[in-house]
Amino acid sequence: MTGDLLALAHRWLAADPDPDTRTELAAVIGAAERGDTSARADLADRFAGRLQFGTAGLRGALGAGPNRMNRVVVSQAAAGLIAYLLAVDPRGAPAPRVIVGYDARHNSDVLARDTCEIVQGSGGEALLLPEPLPTPVLAYAIRTLDCAAGVMVTASHNPPQDNGYKVYLGDGSQIVPPVDAEIAAAIDAASAGDLSDLPRDAGYVRLGDEVRTAYVDSVLGTVEPGPRELRLVHTSLHGVGAALVEDVLERAGFGDRHVVAEQAVPDPDFPTVPFPNPEEPGVMDLAAGLAVDVGADLVIANDPDADRCAVMVPDRLRPGRWRLLHGDEVGVLLADALLRSGREGTYATTIVSSSMLAALVAAHRATGTEVTARETLTGFKWLTKVDHLTYAYEEALGYCVAPDQVLDKDGISAMLVVCDLAARLRADGTSLTDRLDDLAREHGLHVTDQLSVRVDDPSLVVAAMARLRAAPPTALGGLAVERVDDLATGSVETTGLPPTDGLRLTLTGRGRVVVRPSGTEPKLKAYLQVVVPVEPGLGAGSNRTEAVQAARISAAGRLDAVKEDLSAALYL
Repeated sequence: MTGDLLALAHRWLAADPDPDTRTELAAVIGAAERGDTSARADLADRFAGRLQFGTAGLRGALGAGPNRMNRVVVSQAAAGLIAYLLAVDPRGAPAPRVIVGYDARHNSDVLARDTCEIVQGSGGEALLLPEPLPTPVLAYAIRTLDCAAGVMVTASHNPPQDNGYKVYLGDGSQIVPPVDAEIAAAIDAASAGDLSDLPRDAGYVRLGDEVRTAYVDSVLGTVEPGPRELRLVHTSLHGVGAALVEDVLERAGFGDRHVVAEQAVPDPDFPTVPFPNPEEPGVMDLAAGLAVDVGADLVIANDPDADRCAVMVPDRLRPGRWRLLHGDEVGVLLADALLRSGREGTYATTIVSSSMLAALVAAHRATGTEVTARETLTGFKWLTKVDHLTYAYEEALGYCVAPDQVLDKDGISAMLVVCDLAARLRADGTSLTDRLDDLAREHGLHVTDQLSVRVDDPSLVVAAMARLRAAPPTALGGLAVERVDDLATGSVETTGLPPTDGLRLTLTGRGRVVVRPSGTEPKLKAYLQVVVPVEPGLGAGSNRTEAVQAARISAAGRLDAVKEDLSAALYL
């Protein structure tokens, strides 16, 4: 360990305004100076670089040092953001208005207040939401209050030790290149000086309940009056969505609801789950158990900041068990409901999500409905840039059912539309599962899956992508590879997408594989799809259901074969 590293750590220690991270860092420095090798490695990692600001803002583990989430890093990020806004605000406003929200994670409230003080002290007008609230409330308020930008302090469904800093611009959508690089450059400039030189002003405005109330009113407007006989179970996974969801469901008329009490109160340690992501194994067990106990019709879950929505339904093949619907299944159900309601415009999803959305849109367009389908790169930052957007979803449980209200994924409005749909189907004697079967019979069974490979050495991911580009497979799982699109070198004209590091392989029979490096972890990720026609069932009822189940078995076998061949092609 060099003296330069120790000197850097001591300078940071002297500037850090947080007594907790000062104590933490002082202990690490002391142990490193005594020769503790693990402390030396820890110190080197904390000061290996700066937590990078990108299209997702900032996200990382809480702790002292420039490579962690803390008050120093966030104060510098706030200074860079307001400097950027003062330089480019097209409205020429003398004081760009920035609204700041926060969840219930460790230090979220402190980081939010720091942001407001820096914005206010640097010539901006800062507004702070009144309490820990879901991310969609912040996204809604940006446009409602005519803000130049919004900041949400949240790490969404990351582990308890993490926090994050999500930035929106005045249209209410997340930032994309080149804005991320321009803000990052402004942050670097702000970081060059002493933290004590950054102006602060505690005279920002703390908002009242009016924003929350207006958001709930807007969510209620996403559905029409209709049947409400539905027994629900809801969990917020220790996040900030529980109280707001209760308000929405109560006012919408869903009175028969049951809350997973162990997960209803915000808790930054997430004590009942290993990882607060509804897609992770075991996370939905308490909700499923309560659903069995009360005889529920539907289980709904939100992630900790309530921008995503998970749906569980009774498993027809295993009585007494519950099945988590895939994000593509929920995405298609929501699209189908909106299309059948006559909503026109553009329906968008990402290149790694199911292509059934395009099939649904094509069927409605053939009847004269003014609708189009679009695919974008992964992430809502791209989906919300689509012109004339009326609906968007991504397979990672993110849905935007009312882009005129929230131009981002919104797990609460999506939840209400799912409940409304389930209640209407129940009144007709059917269910969400039955509707999925109907869609499979009409358009083919679209089944999606993932292959994710984590590595210790990130260079292995680079090498695997290079091998795949140099020698793409000619067949996967017995399906011919009909086309290979290199998304890194292809133009918008040839791929329909901005350049990104990835390959898209089109397979026989509307199959598809998209391979790309993870943007946040040392992983290679592959998104797989196969489409299997459903043989016409004899009559109705169980015979029709058996035909869909036979297609599911066939699709599962094809996906396994594609996965096996792709693993071999990647050499990982």
